[in-house]
Amino acid sequence: MSKTAAKPEEFENVEFPTFDASKATDQFRAFAEKGVEQSKETFAKLKSGAEDTQKALETTLETARAAGSDLSLKAIATFRANAEAGFAHLEAVVGAKSLSELFELNTSFLRKGAETAAQQAKDFQALSAKAAEDVAKPIKDVVERAFKDLKVA
Repeated sequence: MSKTAAKPEEFENVEFPTFDASKATDQFRAFAEKGVEQSKETFAKLKSGAEDTQKALETTLETARAAGSDLSLKAIATFRANAEAGFAHLEAVVGAKSLSELFELNTSFLRKGAETAAQQAKDFQALSAKAAEDVAKPIKDVVERAFKDLKVA
């Protein structure tokens, strides 16, 4: 087995690439500028998202405060109506002339109280559902916008 050595004339036509430092510097500069530009765009998006979130939180807190106030006022009105109904019933009981009238007053009071309690519960449920929806809306809008922007990107 004989190995043949490469002859010098075989390598005469081979050209090796040369390294041009100026092209490398230009490419590196372009790469760095593109990275800086993308970083600025990303920062702007993050800043905008943070500002939107802050506004949404402020709106949410203000809405929660207003909803809490509305629920408190509704509760006070309900307690007042129930107390007035109780005192009116007590006056009627004191003025009852017979035992049958007393039973009739109590039966009527309990039936009306149950109907009133059911209506008050419905009112509270409706007010609570509206309050929850109003409180969640700003954050929900921000999240939906963020996901929409994410899909676009």
